[in-house]
Amino acid sequence: MSDSEDLLIIEDDAVFGRVLAQALTRRGYAVRHANGLNEALAMADAQAPSQVVLDLNLGGNSGLALIKPLLARSPDCRIVVLTGYASIATAVDAIKLGATHYLAKPADVAAILKALQAEDFEPETEAPSDTLSISRLEWEHIQRVLAEHEGNISATARALKMHRRTLQRKLAKRPVQE
Repeated sequence: MSDSEDLLIIEDDAVFGRVLAQALTRRGYAVRHANGLNEALAMADAQAPSQVVLDLNLGGNSGLALIKPLLARSPDCRIVVLTGYASIATAVDAIKLGATHYLAKPADVAAILKALQAEDFEPETEAPSDTLSISRLEWEHIQRVLAEHEGNISATARALKMHRRTLQRKLAKRPVQE
């Protein structure tokens, strides 16, 4: 790591953001912490970061909306997306938009550092042997349709032929872990 590297953490959970910032500062990073979209863009305008740890859900807004503006300010920026609601659809979207890696929370500092420092994405060498459960497949499908409708709950509910409140209840639950 060079002295000129600047790491921007974009995380709306103040406690998690502060703990992550402290851990990365102890490892020699120059860390700044933004709580939301506007604050992150203002910090990036003031000084373009070389690395970003980006939360997917920023107070109800999608962190994916920041990937292109951040890369426009710093084309060589390495962006790692963190989320507590991991889905295949959002992982694919994040990588297509230019993120370097996508990690599900809870991710420890070692995993975040590995993702930040990895030159290329290294897929698992073995394909998973277990199939996804029905609950997990439903979660993945909802996330894909939600991404297709740019986060619009009403449009997603119509596309899924589901009542809006039912969809909101499903989205409020944590995804099924495999």
